[in-house]
Amino acid sequence: MARPNEEVEALLREYADLIAITGGDAFKQRAYERAARAIGGHPEDISRLEPADLREIPGVGKSIADKVDEYLHTGHVSVIDERRATIPPGVRELMSIPTLGPKKAMSLYEDRGIASVDDLVAAIRRDELQGLKGFGPKTQENILHGVELARQAGGRILLDAASSLAEEAVGELAGAEGCERVAFAGSLRRMKETIGDIDILAAATDPDPVMDAFTALPLVAEVVMHGSKKTTVRTTAGFQLDLRVLPPDSWGAGLQYFTGSQAHNIRTREIALRKGLKLSEYGLFDAKTGKKRAARTEEDVYHRLGLPWIPPTLREDRGEVAAAQRDELPGLVTLEDIRGDLHTHTDLTDGLASLAQMVETAAARGYSYYAVTDHAPELRMQQMTEEKMLAQREEVRTLDGKHRKLRLLHGTELNIDPDGNVDWPGEFLAGFDLCVASIHSHFGLDRAAQTRRLIRACENPHVNVIGHPTTRKIGSRAGIDADLDEVFAACARTGTALEVNGHPNRLDLRDEHILLARRHGVKFAIDSDAHTTGELGHIRYGVGTAQRGWLTADEVINTWPLGRLRRFFRAPGRPGR
Repeated sequence: MARPNEEVEALLREYADLIAITGGDAFKQRAYERAARAIGGHPEDISRLEPADLREIPGVGKSIADKVDEYLHTGHVSVIDERRATIPPGVRELMSIPTLGPKKAMSLYEDRGIASVDDLVAAIRRDELQGLKGFGPKTQENILHGVELARQAGGRILLDAASSLAEEAVGELAGAEGCERVAFAGSLRRMKETIGDIDILAAATDPDPVMDAFTALPLVAEVVMHGSKKTTVRTTAGFQLDLRVLPPDSWGAGLQYFTGSQAHNIRTREIALRKGLKLSEYGLFDAKTGKKRAARTEEDVYHRLGLPWIPPTLREDRGEVAAAQRDELPGLVTLEDIRGDLHTHTDLTDGLASLAQMVETAAARGYSYYAVTDHAPELRMQQMTEEKMLAQREEVRTLDGKHRKLRLLHGTELNIDPDGNVDWPGEFLAGFDLCVASIHSHFGLDRAAQTRRLIRACENPHVNVIGHPTTRKIGSRAGIDADLDEVFAACARTGTALEVNGHPNRLDLRDEHILLARRHGVKFAIDSDAHTTGELGHIRYGVGTAQRGWLTADEVINTWPLGRLRRFFRAPGRPGR
């Protein structure tokens, strides 16, 4: 993991915010947001690049490259420091609240002297925002909800950031003296959408060299606790990693114990007690004699309990133990089952890589098919036209077949308007191989209106997939208020797939919604929603979320052969292409 990339990404995003706060050029603001995303997703460590090489990154021109180079050499950017000095510190804190933009944050500071989140919450509760333009009762309600959302996410990190940290630590520790096995465990292994502390487990006869190697990792900023059984460190970004070292012959029991969840472990311990056994991180023991019955592998531990191995993503006490006892665990969809990605973007709209680059990366992933689905014209900032889309279609057809075994699909991501309509007339939509339809605006409509708009989109014969159905962004935007049970029933009735969006800040649908939707017999698409070549890998987080929702490969349309997928898109009630 190249942390300088993340530092620079955060810096450029901050500068974009500062531009917005001070009423700067909106195009300049978006340029810095675009460059931040490109640098954050760049596969190389940018601290090793020359300024000329930096300019090769999409969206990074000379001015931005010079600022990045200045930061990498000095730790500061003078123009950003100057801009910071003009902004009261509390204003950027206010902007961290979901739904509260730069203009409103500045208005709160200038008109009411509010310079912190706590000040704002107190002012709302004391009804002190009366008469302030743009802060009516509904807005204040949304702000309080946004504050609650941000506080719930406080101290937790998204799945991709946690994965990067854990994988770096595991990779380094694998070479430590005496380390026989090492893996991450806990909520990260269960693929939860946000992670608190990262749990790492190692097996070694002598724990001390492994613990010493852990505290010496480059990512470590502070050693919180150093012991022979457990060591805790904190990274430069403030995240906590816990390492536990167990004897090699306790590996399986330890991995089962520290993967959790707590509720799942209670279930397994109850089974152990009924069998006259005692289960701990060191093994499964006879309760009377203390003799070890199983410990080396998780499979051995579960087998001795009378259970098949239960995948970590199911271990949430949602009926998985009972299903295992009945031999009814689902055969979960895996990353290897995915034959293609059905929701991606290029630099024709808000992506950062060309169509050719995205296709080349999709081919390298071994896909059988790949769909490009750039935005339609109702998302006006993308300035899409029929002419641009038709030109892209020609490029898609030209590239199709140039990579062995990879077939290309030309699609689009349509915008669902407040009434449930989508971009472009039916005759134009009929020319696409597939259409993803998503909500990108009017998030505050009431429950009935949101439900109607989604159902109407499902009923459009040209819409194949509903993208990121609830529109949520983890820690920053709650999902829309809709009767999802009705929406899921409509998707099943119309043959419209629901997306499991793998972008780490979305993971939408979330696992609980997948569990509800699959009861209706809905089909799903697991997509990356990639805007860069590196983001195509986000599909693994979608797969993890799908597993948490108990999905099998047959329920996911992009595990199917292309012929079956095309037949699904052209099912009765949907026009032929």
